[in-house]
Order: sequence, then structure tokens, then C-alpha cells
Amino acid sequence: MYQPQSKMTRMAFAASDRPEAQEALARLTSRYGASPDEDAHVIVALGGDGFMLETLHRTMALGKPIYGMNRGSVGFLMNEFSEDDLLERVNAAVRAVIYPLTMVAIDSQRRQHRALAINEVSLLRQTRQTAKLRVSIDGKVRMAELVCDGVLVATPAGSTAYNLSAHGPIIPIDARVMALTPISAFRPRRWRGALLSHTARVTIEVLEADKRPVSAVADNFEVRDVLEVHISEDRSVSMAMMFDAGRSLEERVLAEQFSG
Repeated sequence: MYQPQSKMTRMAFAASDRPEAQEALARLTSRYGASPDEDAHVIVALGGDGFMLETLHRTMALGKPIYGMNRGSVGFLMNEFSEDDLLERVNAAVRAVIYPLTMVAIDSQRRQHRALAINEVSLLRQTRQTAKLRVSIDGKVRMAELVCDGVLVATPAGSTAYNLSAHGPIIPIDARVMALTPISAFRPRRWRGALLSHTARVTIEVLEADKRPVSAVADNFEVRDVLEVHISEDRSVSMAMMFDAGRSLEERVLAEQFSG
């Protein structure tokens, strides 16, 4: 976490398709003006958490910080919406720098698919049959057979999303670990997952793939009928989200651990 040093004066805006986001976009651009993404100091995203992820993916190559305001249904990654003093809020905000996961998925035709995930990479059963998976960490088999609805690897930023719903651990944003979390594990029934070093390389093989097909999803990018998936953190790519002072992402993740 750190305070931005140079004054930000040029803002670009992006909004989800929701009517309230589109209305906010029209009012804010009329009031503050709008720069192209390439020329802006910051990109203001209007929507929910899903739209924040879309904006981060879309602008990843630009290296621009994203300041989100909630105009959606879920706003864990967003700041409260207000039209007033937006430049002042942006310039007082703190940044959370996050690193994505790289997913390399090999499908039943031996085709290789590569994608980045900001929240998590998840493997999910495609039919009524449970998935049967083999889990290896850094080339060593750690679980020879996991029978489940699926399994996921989550970043600290994504640990409060699908990972938390699957009863995985909440991870402090600056912790250099990833969560490996089963989804409805049937065997071993009591296995709750593991915390892994951020340098770990996770390989998940699909057993009995013809009978028990599995899909792999990196955020919103899906590959069907996978045979194996390789997951690792990619520190060559970094993204910055901006949060109002006193409501940093670090603080939100900490507060989430004490919520009911």
C-alpha cells in the first residue's frame, strides 16, 4: 500500500450496462470531462465487482490504476459512490497492487489455452458425475485422488470471492500465499484445502476425463473438457486498484474476517 505521489488530473471513465452505472457515467463525464484510457492518469470504473474485474483485464496492458465506485449489486472491490469531489478523493486514495494467476489448461484435443485470473482459477464438474482429480504441488503429488464438485486456487484479492463461498480462508492482501480450496469435497470428505506459497506451481490432472468431464475457469474465461491445468502466480504482471483512505483493500479483507 502506498500513497500516489504525483497529482492526478485526467480521468477516464468506464461503466457497466446497468442503468444506474450508465446514468452515473453521463453525469460524471459531463461534470469532470473524460480522457481516453491511454491518456488518463486513472480509470474510474462504475459498476460492481464483476465490472471491476472486467476493467482490470481490459486495461491490464496500459498499467493504469483503477478507482471503482459501486453502481452494481456487489461492491467489495469498489468505493462508495458520490459525484462530489472526485478528483480530491482519487488523489487521496491508496493503492493495492495485485498480481494475477496464470492458467495453462490442456483440453481433450491436447490444445493449450492460457489465461490470467485476478480472483481465482477454478475447476468444475460439467455433468452430474463428480470430478475426480489428482493434485500436485511443484511436481510432487500431494493428493492422488480428490473426488469433488471442483477445486480452486485463489489469490489474496480473490480470497473473499468464490473462495470464501467455498469455505476457503480469507488471506491478507499483502500475504504471499494462495488458497487451494475444494468445492464440496466428497473424498476425502474432511479435507478443507491448503495454503500455498505464492511461488508454488499447482498442477491438477483430471482422472476419468471421459466419464467425468471438467471445465477450467480463469475469472470469466472458460475451457471445457480439460485434461490438466497448470496454475502459478505471474509477478511479471501487476495491477493497481485505488481505495478511499480508511477503506483500503487491506482493511476490508481484515474486517471481513471479523464479520458475522
